[in-house]
Amino acid sequence: MADIVTAREHDSNGGAAALEPLRRVGWLLDWFGALIARHWQNVLTALVQIWANKARAILTTLGIIIAVTSTITVVSFVQGFGNYVTDMLRGFGTNMMFVFPWSGDDHGFMIGRITMDIDDVRAVGARCDKVRRISPLVFSATTIEYGREKIEGAEVQGATEQFQPIRKYFVDKGRFFGPMEVETGAYVCVLGRNVQGLLGANDQIVGDYVYINATRFRVLGILEEKGNMMGENQDDLVLIPYTTQLKLSPMSQYFMPFIVEATSEQDIEECSLQISRVLRECHGLQPGAPNDFRILRQDEFLRDFERVKVIATSVLAGIVGISLIVGGIGVMNIMLVSVTERTREIGLRKSVGGRRRDILFQFLTEAVVLSTVGGTIGIALGYAICKIASQHPSMVDVPVPAWAVALGLSFSAGTGVLFGIIPAFKAAILHPIDALRHE
Repeated sequence: MADIVTAREHDSNGGAAALEPLRRVGWLLDWFGALIARHWQNVLTALVQIWANKARAILTTLGIIIAVTSTITVVSFVQGFGNYVTDMLRGFGTNMMFVFPWSGDDHGFMIGRITMDIDDVRAVGARCDKVRRISPLVFSATTIEYGREKIEGAEVQGATEQFQPIRKYFVDKGRFFGPMEVETGAYVCVLGRNVQGLLGANDQIVGDYVYINATRFRVLGILEEKGNMMGENQDDLVLIPYTTQLKLSPMSQYFMPFIVEATSEQDIEECSLQISRVLRECHGLQPGAPNDFRILRQDEFLRDFERVKVIATSVLAGIVGISLIVGGIGVMNIMLVSVTERTREIGLRKSVGGRRRDILFQFLTEAVVLSTVGGTIGIALGYAICKIASQHPSMVDVPVPAWAVALGLSFSAGTGVLFGIIPAFKAAILHPIDALRHE
């Protein structure tokens, strides 16, 4: 019988020990619920105070509203333009490379000493298995005539038929020149939309003739409109076979950069190494000698541009965000005035058992709510500005990033905490008798 009683006592003690963690969790949840309820009460009190003094609250948060609106707008515009340029660059292909003669110093090209010709281009195309497409480029500025219209200094580029898929320069009307026309050096051309407009021609110019440096060329097609990129009009060009261009400017055969498309974005590193190895062998460069050429990779340019975009966004947002300090000073001033106006209220709360931390949290919560309301208005205004700006036909899409909204709210709430702590602390340390005697 004694053993049974002992067993029951043991089971009872074991059950109580097993329930102890649950009791602690329940106590913790009750405490957390009471804490939330108390702070929600402070939030509601703060909203009542703001509503009772609407004009003063708006004027107080005006600095925060302007700061958050400016931050949202600046960040969104930088991101919008950055995304536009990034998408445009990606449209050219992230596996594209541009190879040209280079002197190895800061003086740029040195044609008299460093050369690159069609044999280099053919060697790279034949010996690099990571090269999908390749096209030489021959540049010149020439005069184009059509009827009574004349364009001085127009950009003419000589290339092969591979230029079209590499650079994504597809024709809108007519066709691009083919390999046979490149092989024979035919006098044919493809016009950019801007050149077509400057010549005063419509789409009927396809099949007609223009004069390039007084030589008659048949117009095969008109390129799709590409628009501006970094201040350069991509439609302001004329494309002809590179063999034909060499007839017009024979000295260009010694300075012939080329563009390359790698087999895939993953192979671009290997493709770049293969091109370097082949060109060094063709140019007879000894081990350790610097390259007399340079390879510009589209993926590297994209990475550099993304890095610049992040830096620009951070710097501009930081500069604009400094105005939050002005808004925070306004919040601190108005909270100090509020403490002075409600001194008797603070005394009454302390006389009936209000603790210092309760007073502290009440006024700190009011400062945070006041700043957050200003930040919310600023976010709404910034979003409206970006939305209206995006409707303009000449403007790129300006989306508001979610992180920018979170940043605006965090900054405004943080400003409330930073500049509200002094008034809240001043209210918390008031002596109840002195507060009740305050007139």
